Amino acid sequence: MFDLIPFGKRDKDIFDYLDTIERKFFEESNRAFNNFRIDIKDNGDRYKLMADLPGIEKKDINIEVKNDVLVIKAELNEEVEKKSNENYIHKERKHGIFTRSFNISNVKKDEITADYKNGVLTLELPKKEIKQPENLKIEIK
Repeated sequence: MFDLIPFGKRDKDIFDYLDTIERKFFEESNRAFNNFRIDIKDNGDRYKLMADLPGIEKKDINIEVKNDVLVIKAELNEEVEKKSNENYIHKERKHGIFTRSFNISNVKKDEITADYKNGVLTLELPKKEIKQPENLKIEIK
């Protein structure tokens, strides 16, 4: 109605807005590809870590423990080729390396187990027993 834009410039055109939309779209998609989603559940005597790694093969997943840090690294290499009747070939390639790290200082490292089914990596992380400090009462003389 009055063309009031309180915090913007008036000389922007439609191409500036389209550029902004495109930039935001690719920033969001890059963020989504750089990490994978995880859930961690406390089951009393152990933690259960579930990581979503759809489209990644078991051989492309590497799990390591370095000092007190669990590192999950996965690599995605995917190529899709589509052909149509009009001699048009469409190819898409996805490639990415995903890494997540977790502090496991209170976990029994030699008892960690892993399983991978239907794109979900599941780790069982048994907890170390934490000794409660003894309460010592000192009498005053």
